[in-house]
Amino acid sequence: MIRSWLFAPGHNEKLLGKVFDRGADAVILDLEDAVPPTEKARARALVATVLDQHPAWVRINAAGTSLAEEDLQAVAAAEGIRIPKAETVEDVRWVAERAPGKPIICAIESAKGVLNAFALASEPQVAHLALGGIDLRTDLGTGDGPVPLQYVRSHLVVASRAAGLSAPIDSVYPDLHDPDGLHGEAEFSRSLGFGGKSAVHPNQLAAIHSVFTPTAHEVTWAQEVINAFEDAGGEAVQLPGGEFVDLPVAERARKILLHAQQGE
Repeated sequence: MIRSWLFAPGHNEKLLGKVFDRGADAVILDLEDAVPPTEKARARALVATVLDQHPAWVRINAAGTSLAEEDLQAVAAAEGIRIPKAETVEDVRWVAERAPGKPIICAIESAKGVLNAFALASEPQVAHLALGGIDLRTDLGTGDGPVPLQYVRSHLVVASRAAGLSAPIDSVYPDLHDPDGLHGEAEFSRSLGFGGKSAVHPNQLAAIHSVFTPTAHEVTWAQEVINAFEDAGGEAVQLPGGEFVDLPVAERARKILLHAQQGE
């Protein structure tokens, strides 16, 4: 289970040397928005060198562009590719042809991407959908807070599930001085079915991990459910506290225990 995805700008040699030691479940080396146009070539070369030493995902530039073409040629060793502003299956197929076999994250950052989320998720190499909340708010003209993007978050959860993917990845929280806001947004996204969250600073990782790791109470509940269900031979059963347990409840409990083990 990947709870946190920590971004690092590809042109910042100092950060590239630190990002793998900060405790993130996964690292995304950025060649897109965080890199100035004049630094693209240097970032590409630095990221290519880093990938020889560490496993990492890479966010390339927009699919179909010459920048993305050069990115994919340079980062063949990447663990996977994140496509920014993914909107059409042609975007995915263009990248897949140039990175055969590589898992792909489709970042949903526009209204068109939202509407095409299931089609994108259904492409063979796509492993995750991710919410790009900052760009999406700009495209839609929405305000801040969780409510304006609640529909989109639920839509990505449904699209991911329908396509057989893991739970989607939530957007970064841009305010580094608002840990309560980060924690609240992460809890809200988890409640809707998200499986993890992107981060722009290592200081955000502890909050993300705490939210997307099952609590001790959840683990205790899940173990109680599994024990009772197995003792009943797989038949519906009532817990001592009165909760009714059948197969769907047992399956939810099994997922909680699995996520807890993966988060250890």
